[in-house]
Amino acid sequence: MTQTKIIPIFPLDLVLFPRQELPLRIFEPRYKQLIDDCMLGDGQFGVCLIDQNNSVNGWNAPKSIGTIAKITKCEDIGLDGLQLHIETVGRNKFQINKIIPPSLAPPENYDPYSAEGHNVISELHEKYDPSEKMYIQAEAKLIPEIDDDISLEKWEKLVSLWKKKIVTQALPQIVEPHSLDHVLEKYYLITDMPTIDYVYSLAALGAKDPNDLQPILESNTIDELLYNVEKLMTVK
Repeated sequence: MTQTKIIPIFPLDLVLFPRQELPLRIFEPRYKQLIDDCMLGDGQFGVCLIDQNNSVNGWNAPKSIGTIAKITKCEDIGLDGLQLHIETVGRNKFQINKIIPPSLAPPENYDPYSAEGHNVISELHEKYDPSEKMYIQAEAKLIPEIDDDISLEKWEKLVSLWKKKIVTQALPQIVEPHSLDHVLEKYYLITDMPTIDYVYSLAALGAKDPNDLQPILESNTIDELLYNVEKLMTVK
């Protein structure tokens, strides 16, 4: 039976893959509310790549496929309690069935990085029912994980394509093969027993834009995943 649940949504300019770690600095009041609510609940929220072509009540809209992030650590930054540092790890992928818009739209000339912007949002929220949420929520369906094995032959092909891409993109500068092996070693990608997680990490190393990673996140079979990663790594 497919599991559906209501989750908070955090649109970001990145793609989070299952089991990858993601640290975040939280400073906007609406996302401070999101994290506070998560800490009172199961500590989980949805991370989605921003959909540049759409908005929700004036805010950045999320792509329809994302990853559940589980908070593993949360601490205040400074003494004012206005900023948080959290550490998270990716869990299941999910698909948004229905968006639940936030309670308020962004004020005119809103600057989320300024104290003035922080105060404006906080003052606006005080006019609403305290139970209403400033952040996007969604009814989401959890997506089963790909549990197939990756053969060493297919993994080595992906690594070879990645190396070729990096060397080509660096021209006319020369990239020595041993330096690429050092990069793989740094990210713990030297292995004789590759898994899906290795493929995700290699894809992240090979992408220039987070939108290049969205098709990989959306892959539902091992063949689709490998095809999309090969496509990403292939030099055009």
